[in-house]
Amino acid sequence: MCGIAGLFDTRSKQMFSRDLMQRMNDSQQHRGPDEGGYHFEPGVALGHRRLSIIDISTGQQPLFNEDGSVVVVFNGEIYNYQELIPELTALGHQFHTRSDTEVIVHAWESWGEECVKRFRGMFAFALWDRNRQTFFMARDRMGVKPMYYAVLRDGTLMFGSELKVLMQHPGLDKTMDPHAIEEYFALGYVAEPRTIFAGALKLEPGFSLTIRHGQPLPEPKQYWDVNFSLDNAMSLADASAELVERLRESVRLRMVAEVPLGAFLSGGVDSSAVVATMAGISPDPVNTCSIAFDDPAFNESAFAQMVADRYHTNHRVEMVKSDDFDLIDTLAALYDEPYADSSAIPTYRVCQLARKHVTVALSGDGGDENMGGYRRYRFHMMEEKMRGGLPHSVRKPVFGLLGRLYPKADWAPRVFRAKTTFEALARDSVQAYFHSVSILRDDMRRQLFSPSFRRQLGGYNALEVFRRHAAKAGTDDNLALIQYLDIKTYLVGDINTKVDRASMAHSLEVREPLMDHPLVEWLASLPTKLKIKGQEGKFVFKKAMEPMLPNDVLYRPKMGFSVPLARWFRGPLKERVQKALLGETLASTGLFNREYLQHLVDAHQSGARDYSSPLWTLLMFEAFLRNSGLGVQTSPIVRAA
Repeated sequence: MCGIAGLFDTRSKQMFSRDLMQRMNDSQQHRGPDEGGYHFEPGVALGHRRLSIIDISTGQQPLFNEDGSVVVVFNGEIYNYQELIPELTALGHQFHTRSDTEVIVHAWESWGEECVKRFRGMFAFALWDRNRQTFFMARDRMGVKPMYYAVLRDGTLMFGSELKVLMQHPGLDKTMDPHAIEEYFALGYVAEPRTIFAGALKLEPGFSLTIRHGQPLPEPKQYWDVNFSLDNAMSLADASAELVERLRESVRLRMVAEVPLGAFLSGGVDSSAVVATMAGISPDPVNTCSIAFDDPAFNESAFAQMVADRYHTNHRVEMVKSDDFDLIDTLAALYDEPYADSSAIPTYRVCQLARKHVTVALSGDGGDENMGGYRRYRFHMMEEKMRGGLPHSVRKPVFGLLGRLYPKADWAPRVFRAKTTFEALARDSVQAYFHSVSILRDDMRRQLFSPSFRRQLGGYNALEVFRRHAAKAGTDDNLALIQYLDIKTYLVGDINTKVDRASMAHSLEVREPLMDHPLVEWLASLPTKLKIKGQEGKFVFKKAMEPMLPNDVLYRPKMGFSVPLARWFRGPLKERVQKALLGETLASTGLFNREYLQHLVDAHQSGARDYSSPLWTLLMFEAFLRNSGLGVQTSPIVRAA
């Protein structure tokens, strides 16, 4: 795992400053503490920070082809590189290292931009081909590895593994994008391809960008998408057996390393399945690590211990106090833009623990999205059955009116919240799912934002992110559609972002077997009935794992990796919340309605409402402003939409 950075002059051949390139590269030294490398030529500057995992002795970057005409910087792992080497050798290429990085330059020479379709792994890379006068960058299919870029007014393209790399350049436009702010307060992250800054973008998963020197800058090109065909007519028994074999292959590929390797073990189904599979492959005990909480309501460590005992792993557990909230500013600096998933705290801690013992850790991330594990999926499907009784053209006016007239009853059990039910029935499928995952829902954001900021938004709603992806989903199956939406949004913007930054902060490489793209494609071919049966999510996965895992692990209620925000904000963080939300930093932006901020604070701290998620979202936004230098100031920090 590494960090990459670079500059490319799309118009002329200026020589870039070595000092600037070094500042950009050094800003991500945590991603690669082992070595740093550079390449400079007219119009091109490339930087790399290395965390040595494979081919430790000769895998330095930037790396070149035989005649030095193609140079690449690469972050990630190409797991099938050993299969590609003989094929590329037969085409006449000569290899001088044993690294997966060298496969990229030779694959580019033979297959051009189609090379990415041959790679199996997690990757973000950029290369320069002097003979073709072409710059090429690409990101892996599932968005495990990040890629940020910006094009400056003078035609300079810059890129990096983290937004902080781009922030080192004085030419970056750091005014905030109002649409990104709207997305953040709806979703808790800024969705691809936006960043919080108007002048920077993320390359979307499964996309590449080919730039020929001196020609107009093209749009990124999509080279992969997941197809929810649902047309695989396998029996439950056959699907279970094949799932075990596919998982075994994916895990085996991810166990190749020349450094200590282990796994996260949370006690949930996904990480437990990965550990069980690793134990069946490794001749030595698997290294596992878990975080335990001193609050029983958040503690899954007993279930992790069951799996550790069954497979005799080298298991390490570290107790985290339930008042572990000292990381707020650390996280704000780490993520570079507003990010509101509070499970970033325990994720940071488990990566910190793992790095004491291993350099590579396998995780269970991606299982819920690919196999239908979230409880919200089952709620959505139940609502869809109700919505299916009437066309949307009838439901929207009838139930919309009832929803407006019926009194609000958030205090009541869900079944008695008729207002909520009427409103849900008035929505279409995409709008309903967006509403269910929003941190601050539409009415809350309308009250939160100031009139002047709402005018800047010009009617833009973060729902458009879901609309854009839904238009490409190619399915109207109730489950498949929202799985597709999560793979394109939540998995990338929240889960993968969280794990990448938390692990790289500790120079730890995390690999995700459940995001292996052949496995993802196969799972997308399975019908919904194999993923959710009644109230049981991940049905086929749990059946497949029954011989390998205890029933108490497989069939207990999902707990999640959460922290006690509600209690924090009424107790030890009470004054901090008041200061952050009602202080000068947020007030100076002109973005917010102070009366509504006061309502959120007062209603939560009095116990009248649980506003813990909105409060955390605002707290992290305030911390972002302070840590990015965009706090109290007189110049505009938001660009008009």
